[in-house]
Amino acid sequence: MFHTEICDLLGIKYPIIQGGMAWVATAELAAAVSNAGGLGIIGAGNMPPERLREEIFKVKQLTNKPYGVNVYFMSPFVDEVIKVVIEEKVPVITTGAGNPGKYIDSLKKAGIKVIPVVASVALAKRLEGIGVDAVIAEGMECGGHIGEITTMALLPQIVDAVKIPVIAAGGIADGRGFLASLIMGAKGVQMGTRFICSEECKVHDNYKKAIIEAKDRSTVVTGRPTGHPVRVLKNKLSREFEILEQKCAPIEDYEALGTGKLKAAVEGDIEYGSLMAGQISGLIKDVKPVKKIIEDIISEADEIVKSINSGRLWEICQK
Repeated sequence: MFHTEICDLLGIKYPIIQGGMAWVATAELAAAVSNAGGLGIIGAGNMPPERLREEIFKVKQLTNKPYGVNVYFMSPFVDEVIKVVIEEKVPVITTGAGNPGKYIDSLKKAGIKVIPVVASVALAKRLEGIGVDAVIAEGMECGGHIGEITTMALLPQIVDAVKIPVIAAGGIADGRGFLASLIMGAKGVQMGTRFICSEECKVHDNYKKAIIEAKDRSTVVTGRPTGHPVRVLKNKLSREFEILEQKCAPIEDYEALGTGKLKAAVEGDIEYGSLMAGQISGLIKDVKPVKKIIEDIISEADEIVKSINSGRLWEICQK
C-alpha cells in the first residue's frame, strides 16, 4: 500500500531509510534494515577509508539487498571515502555537512544514487540543480547535527520547491509519523533514533536505556556558537557545553570538549558521552528487532488509513 517512487528508485520494499549515524550505523544495523525491506546505511563519519571498506565487505556478507553509505563532508578522509564508495559499487549514498557537487559526475558514472540531507529550501533547490536523485528534508527535531527549521514546517516547503523525491527526517519513530510525512508529500522517511533502540544496533545498552528513559524535554542543543549545533540527551557533558556558552568561550574549547565524545557514548559513557538522539526519544519505550520496528510502523500506518474514510484518505493524498 505504501509503495512510492523512492521504493522504485532504491529497489526497496518499504520507503524507510535508516539514518547514517557515525559510530552507530554499522554494517550489522544497515544489513538488518535492508533485509527488513528498508534501506540500511553505513555511517562513514570520520572513518578511515580502509575501515569503511571493511564495513562494506561485511554488509555484503549479511545482505543481498540494496544498502548505502552516509558520506560526511567534514571528514578529513572524504576524498578517499568517495573513492572507496565508487570502487565498491555502493548502490546509494546519503550525504551531510557539505555539497556533493564536485563528486556528482564520478558518482553518476558509477551508477550511484546520491541523496543529500538538507535543512533549507535553498539548498534543496541548489542540489536538485546539480543532479542529485532525491533529498532528505531533515528538521531540527532530529538527533546529532541539526538545522533551524522543524520537520513539519520544512518538509512541505521543500516538497513544493523541487521536482525530485523528498524524504522526511526528524521526529519520526512510528506509523503516525511515517503516515504524516507521506501526507505532507514525502515519498519516504529517514529514522535514526528509533533504530538505535533495535537489537541489531551495536551501541552499548546504556545508550539505548538513556533513550528509553527519556521524556519529551530530555534533549538539548549544544555547540550553537560553533555553527554546527548538535542535539543530544541531557547529561554532564551537555551541561559543560552550556557553561562554555555562558562564558562565551572560544571555539577551540568546544572542539576540545567534544572530541571523541560520540565514541564514548557508543561505548557506554552516558555521563560524559555525546548521546546524540532526537526529540522523538520520549516516544521510544523498547528495544526490539529491526524487522519488528519496520513491520509495526507499516501496520500502524495501514490501520490508521483504514480507520479514516475506509482508506480513501491515502488515495486523496497521493493524487
